[in-house]
Amino acid sequence: MHLDVLDLRTFYYRTKLGRAAQKAVRDQLLRLWPDARAQTVVGFGFAAPLLRPYLADARRVVVLMPGQQGVMPWPPDLPNASVLCEERLWPLETGVADRLVLLHGLETSETPSAVLDEAWRVLGPGGRLMVIVPNRAGLWTRRDRTPFGFGRPYSLGQLEAQLRLHRFEPGRHAAALFQPPSEQRFWMRAGPYLENAGQRISGRFAGGVLFVEAGKQAAPRPTGGLRAAERPRRILDTAAQPTARTA
Repeated sequence: MHLDVLDLRTFYYRTKLGRAAQKAVRDQLLRLWPDARAQTVVGFGFAAPLLRPYLADARRVVVLMPGQQGVMPWPPDLPNASVLCEERLWPLETGVADRLVLLHGLETSETPSAVLDEAWRVLGPGGRLMVIVPNRAGLWTRRDRTPFGFGRPYSLGQLEAQLRLHRFEPGRHAAALFQPPSEQRFWMRAGPYLENAGQRISGRFAGGVLFVEAGKQAAPRPTGGLRAAERPRRILDTAAQPTARTA
């Protein structure tokens, strides 16, 4: 179940622990993707806290927020770039994204397969997907006072297997949030040092979140066809056809 957008906004922007988490996760993303010049960057879930650094140079930045979560205007000081959408049908053209970030979009979804299928559809040739999920082995999944304590945590092997099943080829992986999920003064002060040490020691087991970068495989995944209720409808498809009536 998706978290409420108001709870996510409060955590990331109005709590000390949330701001520290935002910085740690965003810094790791920037290490992996330092530049998005002239590219279209898309986020799904609650990726807004990570994407501000790309606003200056990217061709376009779009943040998709699922209906079960709710949407907020973003960025607050620029023209709005956030859109409310359905998990199973994103309002983007096929192949439009050069970079795609999932944060709080996969582990909380009731239809994760549909989310990954839509990610595959909107990612363009040569584009890269970055999936960020709670680490099953990390401390942050054990505290439900943070967004990382909700939904399904993943191990690295589980996440990579899920990506391969949905026509992605996993590549680089990393981790972040090596500091404990505590607002005690000692841990807050030690946070930057623990993040730096964690990057050197472990990129897999100790961090609170896992990052997996993936590319798009060209081969289609057999699905057996969509059920009628899942096929995209045109507006006029819903109009009933006239039928003869008998007395």
